[in-house]
Formats: sequence, C-alpha cells, structure tokens
Amino acid sequence: MSDPSFAKRIALMNAMYKLPAQDAPVLPADPADRLRKFKATLLDEVNEIDEIVAACESKAEPVDVLVAVADLLGDVIVYCRSEALKFGLPLEEVLAIIMDSNESKLGADGKPIYDANGKFLKGPNYWKPEPKIKALLQSAIAGVEP
Repeated sequence: MSDPSFAKRIALMNAMYKLPAQDAPVLPADPADRLRKFKATLLDEVNEIDEIVAACESKAEPVDVLVAVADLLGDVIVYCRSEALKFGLPLEEVLAIIMDSNESKLGADGKPIYDANGKFLKGPNYWKPEPKIKALLQSAIAGVEP
C-alpha cells in the first residue's frame, strides 16, 4: 500500500485504535452520547484557537502561526472524517453535494453575494443540500448506487 487515500488512512487509523467504523450509514446505540463526545473533542480543538490568537498578538513568527493553524485545521478534518466513518457516512460524497449547493448560491449575475462578515449569501438559484444528502444516504443504506 504505497499511497492510500485519506479516507482509507482514516479507516486504518480507526481500526488500529479500535474505533467504530461502519460500511453503511447507521446510528450507533446512543447517538446523543456519541455526538456529545464528538462535540467535546471539537471544542478542545476550537479552544486551541485562543492560543493561536495569543501567539499572533505576542508577535510570534508568522511561520509558527501558520504551523499552528495548519495543525488545528488538519486535526479538525481528521476528527470529522473519523466521526463520519463511525456513522458510516460517505463524507466525500456528502461534501460534493454541499459544494454543489454552495456554488448554487451565486447571484442572478453569476457573482457572489456577501454579508458584512464576508459570508456568502444565497442567490436566487440556491438549492438546499439536505434532500440530495438524504437520497444519497437512503441509497447507501439500501446498498444501491444513487
């Protein structure tokens, strides 16, 4: 195995650490407990932002700040991908749907619409991703290609 995909490496990691891994979408026995634990893990990571902000304010070396940001973002992505595997969610396919939905947010003129914080807003051709995600998951549960 010379260069396994990120998803495959997450599956190998979950197996190595004896973490749950599902082949198809499924709720664990206690999904609320699973989600509370995931939230606690993410909050630990998010709280590291304060340390990075403090490093910025204390004039840390720019590369050191970039390393800290890269590590933070990488850890969050690893946790999210691992959590998706615990629920058997085809995360890459879900992300593709979400990206398609995000791209549907452009204004009628084909240009982005932003709010005061720089978040892009929904244009007239926007469609919600949830119905397509639901169809994807129903197909995966049934074991058929969408």
